[in-house]
Amino acid sequence: MSEQTNGPAGPTLGELQQRLTDFAAARDWQPFHTPKNLAAALSVEAGELLEIFQWLTPEQAASVMAEPDRAHRVRDEVADVLAYLLQFCTVLGVDPLTALAAKIERNELRFPAAGRGQAGGGDQAG
Repeated sequence: MSEQTNGPAGPTLGELQQRLTDFAAARDWQPFHTPKNLAAALSVEAGELLEIFQWLTPEQAASVMAEPDRAHRVRDEVADVLAYLLQFCTVLGVDPLTALAAKIERNELRFPAAGRGQAGGGDQAG
């Protein structure tokens, strides 16, 4: 894919989803982009992101972006995870921003701010 920017903020989520759709269509990949296959690919890419951090200490993990080679790998894996998530959402007709906003609202009710200072975050997206 070529580098494109749409103003100072960059491309929109919808524009990126369309580029991914066009990219797959140009290669006749749509038959393989089933919800199951995209969910599996998303999981694999998330695992590859985790692999970068697997044996790092908390201090090393916190400074991973200071090392150019690792920073490049992190950015690539983040892009892969996001690409598969956006393709998954496109196939199923899920608006990822609306889904996230709704989930945040539910979590705000489930985990009131009065509990600050407690360890947590275990079910941020769950």
